[in-house]
Amino acid sequence: MGISFPEGFLWGAAGSAHQIEGNNVASDLWALESRLPERSGDACDSYHRWPEDLDIVRDLGLGAYRFSVEWARIEPVEGEVSRAQLAHYRRIVDGCLERGLVPVVTLHHFTSPLWFQREGGWLADAAVDRFRRYVRAVLPILDGVPWVCTINEPNMVAMTAKAIKEGRREEGVAGAMAAPDQALADALIAAHRAAREELGAAGLRSGWTIANQNFEAVDGARAERDAWAWPREEQFLEAAKGDDFVGVQAYTRVRIGRDGALPVPDGARRTLMGWEFYPEALADAVRHTARLLPGVPILVTENGVATADDAERVEYTRAALAGLHAAIAEGADVRGYLHWSLLDNYEWGSWAPTFGLVEVDRETFARTVKPSARWLGDVARANAL
Repeated sequence: MGISFPEGFLWGAAGSAHQIEGNNVASDLWALESRLPERSGDACDSYHRWPEDLDIVRDLGLGAYRFSVEWARIEPVEGEVSRAQLAHYRRIVDGCLERGLVPVVTLHHFTSPLWFQREGGWLADAAVDRFRRYVRAVLPILDGVPWVCTINEPNMVAMTAKAIKEGRREEGVAGAMAAPDQALADALIAAHRAAREELGAAGLRSGWTIANQNFEAVDGARAERDAWAWPREEQFLEAAKGDDFVGVQAYTRVRIGRDGALPVPDGARRTLMGWEFYPEALADAVRHTARLLPGVPILVTENGVATADDAERVEYTRAALAGLHAAIAEGADVRGYLHWSLLDNYEWGSWAPTFGLVEVDRETFARTVKPSARWLGDVARANAL
């Protein structure tokens, strides 16, 4: 007998603009990609093929699609807002609604306009005002969107900022990286709050999504774990107190010893990202977030695994969902689960890690639905594992 999820539980899949659309030429990352192992180029051509992608989500039996609006397209030059690009993204929102899909819209998913970066990025005095102006420009196309994510994984944005500026691709697990510059973290928190003000005034529910690292103390290193976790995760969760929801994004764990982050244990299974294969990460992240943010609804906005073996994707997701169900049974207020990712997409410098439920031919852009996608669709239709 299967285990059932709460009535009205949201099932879906996710993606982000730069990783799937292609030719995001006005963004900061596009300018740096010549120094990364591989370019995004045409990506999955979802800028043109989004109707086909939405059809796949609907036909699988999923009920939601998370996508991002690209600031660099909407404001390619400072102060110049493209009405055509706003209309493009509104068509995607309408496309979701017409298919009975719940649109989950992210306003900033790692990439910024190149002009914004050249003007000092998030550390510029005007950064928060610039982001607020962008949010105001997007407001008219968000009518009917019940979930608006302000900034995707601000802790990742903060931890990888130096590498991106230098044109490097950070390797390893995010939680093992150097702590972010605190001024940058403060600026992202201020930008999130400014965006929430604008969205709230328009009657829209909003929150942001956190890259949950599942820091675990090894050999009694609890104080060291707590000190390690605060700048890399906890302060960003703390900033979500009072938000309409918080997005949990979990993939693996990071073990912390007396001297900081430890490597993946010898002999442990690894994913194509080099991370430990650890489906328990989702339940751990949900429990941790629910404990820190009582009263704030949780939406799992990302969870998945980079693997070339689709059976392994089902194995990982099944275990992650079983853990999620247990966390919900314990009282966590989880409203839905969005799998990362719908498509095999560009992973910030490399095409090698395949997270997708759907394979994309790099030459023709033909979509091939994997067995894991149909399996997840069956789970969604039954609302049970």
